[in-house]
Amino acid sequence: MQLYNPIIIKLTLGIICLVFQINLMGKGNLAPSSAMDQVQNYVLGGIIGGVIYNESITVVQFVLVLIIWTLLVLILKFAKEHNRYIKFIVDGKPITLIQNGRVNVGDCLRNGISANELMFKLRANGIYEVEKIKRAVLEQNGQLTLIEFGDENIKYPIIVDGQANLDVLELINQDVDWLEQQVIQQGFERIHDVYLGEYISGRLNLFGYEK
Repeated sequence: MQLYNPIIIKLTLGIICLVFQINLMGKGNLAPSSAMDQVQNYVLGGIIGGVIYNESITVVQFVLVLIIWTLLVLILKFAKEHNRYIKFIVDGKPITLIQNGRVNVGDCLRNGISANELMFKLRANGIYEVEKIKRAVLEQNGQLTLIEFGDENIKYPIIVDGQANLDVLELINQDVDWLEQQVIQQGFERIHDVYLGEYISGRLNLFGYEK
């Protein structure tokens, strides 16, 4: 029994760390929507699986590795939520595959999207003609978001996690200065104070961080 004690302790600690990360960082690990969520799952699983049966790694060393990995994930999560460039590096950015009824073939090929796959994604959304699409965007999780000609509402949030969505601003022919003015008019000091902002039929609906 003593032979298995270190394995049992490591396994227990690994499960506790996994539950802790899921509850601390949200449920993104359960349904990964970004590259960071996937990497977090893979690395943590690799750490736990690779260390449990390795007798040369003590329980103390295992705990230190788990702590270091959790701290790295927390720091990276905080950084990408407060800096647009870090978020772009870590998660990438939505890619416009179709704009104004024309396919951006170069972007499709660079991201491994074949013509067959593109049309399949369009058919899955009930679209059978490229000419009907004003904008088709490949999201970070691989999903395709569409805006058809004639749509009155933009289907993207204009502010996410205190950061302006430049693609939406481009769609409505506005800039960050305009958005900043609109945010101030609604009682916020700056865009960073807004958790989520929706642009619906020419109207901004803002949800601020709780103070």
